[in-house]
Amino acid sequence: MSAEIICVGTELLLGDILNSNSQFIAQQLAKLGIPHYYQTVVGDNPERLKQVIEIATSRAEILIFTGGLGPTPDDLTCETIADFFGVPLVERADIIEDITNKFAQRDRVMSPSNRKQALIPQGAEVLPNPTGTAPGIIWQPRPGLTIFTFPGVPSEMHRMWTDTAVPFLKSQGWGEEIIYSRSLKFWGIGESVLAEKVSAYFNLPNPTVAPYAGKGEVRLRISAKASNSQAAAALISPVEQQLREIAGLDYYGTDNETLASVVGGLLRSSGGTLSVAESCTGGGLGQLLTEIPGSSDYFWGGVIAYDNSVKVRLLAVNSEDLENFGAVSAKVAEQMAVGVKNSLNTKWGLSITGIAGPTGGTDTKPVGLVYIGLAGPEDQVINYECRFGSMRNRAFIQYLSASTALDKLRRSLISKYNESTS
Repeated sequence: MSAEIICVGTELLLGDILNSNSQFIAQQLAKLGIPHYYQTVVGDNPERLKQVIEIATSRAEILIFTGGLGPTPDDLTCETIADFFGVPLVERADIIEDITNKFAQRDRVMSPSNRKQALIPQGAEVLPNPTGTAPGIIWQPRPGLTIFTFPGVPSEMHRMWTDTAVPFLKSQGWGEEIIYSRSLKFWGIGESVLAEKVSAYFNLPNPTVAPYAGKGEVRLRISAKASNSQAAAALISPVEQQLREIAGLDYYGTDNETLASVVGGLLRSSGGTLSVAESCTGGGLGQLLTEIPGSSDYFWGGVIAYDNSVKVRLLAVNSEDLENFGAVSAKVAEQMAVGVKNSLNTKWGLSITGIAGPTGGTDTKPVGLVYIGLAGPEDQVINYECRFGSMRNRAFIQYLSASTALDKLRRSLISKYNESTS
């Protein structure tokens, strides 16, 4: 048995509204151990919606609709479903009473158009909406097929799913097994390269392993089906450990961990402190660091040195080196890192200078060329040249620059820790 998610609304097709409902329902289905293989978005058109229903009923036993339950003429979900199965709509007095009371609570009178929301297919059960005026339905129009409808408003749909849909599905025997996933995150390695390294794991039956690319990073999702999350985690654990060993330092975190949170944990555990000097990222590196609660324990501050005079005055960058090598150079990146480290008296200094575009590039220094400087304990200074490509937009180059700088610091912190414990 499988489920299919059908989201109704022309505004979704036009991109006016982000379709977060599909993500929520998919996550909830996994918690109940209900597989689903298809998601469909269809506009407010009854004929196209019928086509979608015809296809969905041929390959799924649970159909979950969101959207199209409002009072306006283009809200046609229930009407179209009823028409497809050849049953009449019936007006429910209890729904009218519920809507009337909700309007009265707001000192308003129910509009006549809201009566439309009280029409549901004959034989369907009401799926109550505690917070809005549009109820849903739970309907089994034929053996082996169950239909749920929900309003498109996410907060209403979430409540209705939790309060009514989940208990109903569990009463039908679902929820005895769950699908539990863990996401491993990698930076500094391409998706195809990582996939080749771990390709032997893609054919596992349980847990399964699948790669996908994130924002500048690669992820491996490990999913297990078991009676509970503890049993699923036990299945995932050995596979996770093997994948991490294969990836080495390219692996940086799991699930909700970020490069900034991992770096923060390493700095905190080692007693390290950090300051940053930024040119092309304009404060983006500092923002990533300060998004982490408690980052003031290890992050002391930074300098946004956009103009060369700021690099000279605040970071002690040599003006002759700026003249000879340019602001976007390995030498200047190193001096920026040392300068901010000394100025703020931290154990680590991290710098970024580059060309984020879309203008400013040359043949020898194209858009996307970035230098990262890292000054560490014992006067250790390193620079890294990165070429992110001129076809990427400015914001993405800035994000890649800040994230890669964090990754370089992460690797150095791990190496430093390994040296001190060996």
